[in-house]
Amino acid sequence: MHDNQLIRQQLAQLLQKSNAHADLETALKGLDIKSTSIKLPHLPYTIWQLVEHLRITQQDILDFSEHKNYKPLDWPKEYWPEETTPANEQEWEYSLAEINKSLNAFTNLINDENNDLLKPFAHGEGQNLLREAILIIDHLSYHTGQIVLIRRLLDKWEE
Repeated sequence: MHDNQLIRQQLAQLLQKSNAHADLETALKGLDIKSTSIKLPHLPYTIWQLVEHLRITQQDILDFSEHKNYKPLDWPKEYWPEETTPANEQEWEYSLAEINKSLNAFTNLINDENNDLLKPFAHGEGQNLLREAILIIDHLSYHTGQIVLIRRLLDKWEE
């Protein structure tokens, strides 16, 4: 297998499924919607806010990676929801579906051999597809760990 194909394959695998720890699906499995809205002392966010932040940020990275006319969001205001709870079950399900949708779309970018993983984007400051893939993987892993920690503190995590 060519090195470039191997890199694409491994990046796509990391985008779609965790290796060393819980992935987002596992971290959220069996969680009731009420628990997504509990704000613990000394923590700045709820599980809902983390999930929405993941949705917003992943879509932003996808948009940046796909579009030359990218318009950046205002950090941090537009990356974090103010609401501590989803409006309803449909909003919760929508957010989860959109996270998967953006991950799948980004994985397709990685798998497309017409996309040079190392070529800097014309509209960026040296960023490239490889860097953005690593950013999504790192960001998703970091916040998934936070979700697991909150669930542990809520005594709602089963290993």
